[in-house]
Amino acid sequence: MKAVLFFLTVAGAGWGIWWKIDSRVKEGEKSTEGRIRAAEERASKVAEELSGFKLRAAETYATKAGMEAQTAQIMRAIEGVGSRIDAISERLDRVFEQRSTRTRT
Repeated sequence: MKAVLFFLTVAGAGWGIWWKIDSRVKEGEKSTEGRIRAAEERASKVAEELSGFKLRAAETYATKAGMEAQTAQIMRAIEGVGSRIDAISERLDRVFEQRSTRTRT
């Protein structure tokens, strides 16, 4: 009888421990499910924002061909300014030449 009682005591203690462990595992699973759902929602939101950013970046950032076209336009404008400066210096040279020939005569 003592052996049966000992066996029942050990089995009861084991079942009690198992019951506690099982309840803690279930609580952990529930809290983990909530965290997983929240993480999935955040991940989907971030994915949507990223796709929006990619679209905006593709629309607004310069492409290589666009940069080449703008560079060519800027270089033409700089060359035009340079030719105007050269023309002004030639005009100034003529004015000074005329003044120096007038003062010599």
